[in-house]
Amino acid sequence: MASQAVKGVAAMVAACSIWGLSPIYYKELAHVPALEVLSHRMIWSLVIFGLLLAVQGRLGAIITALRGRRAFALIAVASLMIAVNWSLFIWSVQTGHTTQTSLGYYIYPLVAVVIGRLVFGERLTPLQWLAVALAATAVALLTFGLGTAPWIALALAVTFGIYGLIKKQLDLGPVVSVTAEILLLIPLAAAVLLQTHHNGGAVLGGDLRTAALLIFAGPITALPLILFSYAARRLTMTSTGLLQYINPTLQFGCAVFIFAEPFGPWHVAAFALIWTALALYSATALVLDNARRKAARAAAASGTTL
Repeated sequence: MASQAVKGVAAMVAACSIWGLSPIYYKELAHVPALEVLSHRMIWSLVIFGLLLAVQGRLGAIITALRGRRAFALIAVASLMIAVNWSLFIWSVQTGHTTQTSLGYYIYPLVAVVIGRLVFGERLTPLQWLAVALAATAVALLTFGLGTAPWIALALAVTFGIYGLIKKQLDLGPVVSVTAEILLLIPLAAAVLLQTHHNGGAVLGGDLRTAALLIFAGPITALPLILFSYAARRLTMTSTGLLQYINPTLQFGCAVFIFAEPFGPWHVAAFALIWTALALYSATALVLDNARRKAARAAAASGTTL
């Protein structure tokens, strides 16, 4: 039998591969407005999550999660952040900016480090500070070279960073949390689709292929999250963080090799700095993780000798 860690790695690779290749799916829906695609993503993923929680007998956990004033406020802000993140991602892919979406998810871990420093007072090692500086230099270089800031990448990284910050303060499982977040957004999704119908448009796209693709927004949202949740319980934080780079790497591949988006010298220089920054960040994470493991083993050994 495969070990729990091996199963965790397989699940994480599968989850990140689905996320990383999802631009191909959203590109196929380029003829449907991004807000409509987002609305279907919310509705059909809510159906899947609701069924999953019903089978597990945990539907009541959603009501419990939304009952407290503080929890409700946090979930509401989280739902706003994920709605902005998802809609911007869909729109960016549809309009030929997948290179920026990949850059955004490459930058995200470094944004999370800065948030950790500012909000929780977490200390950064010199190499982590260097990684953040390199990322900032990459953004400045791209802004100078292209004449405009990579605002899509920055917005994706910041909204997802804030989303992660809020999730850290919620004592909820990932499926319950996301279901509660989507539930708060369902009125918005319904309003968008009702407006589409009112304006004479087809709620399900007008043809069988488009309808099937829109309904598939549910599985493509729910499945990787379930796989991620399964993997996260079986892997260290370091392993989880490193494997997540599969996502932006595949997005980058889709942008450059499948969609043939522009990738000039300024992009090359910026991405080279980002990849260097991530290498430094990852190396530091591995060193710190090994140090924690050694400390834990030493503490356990000393405990058994007493």
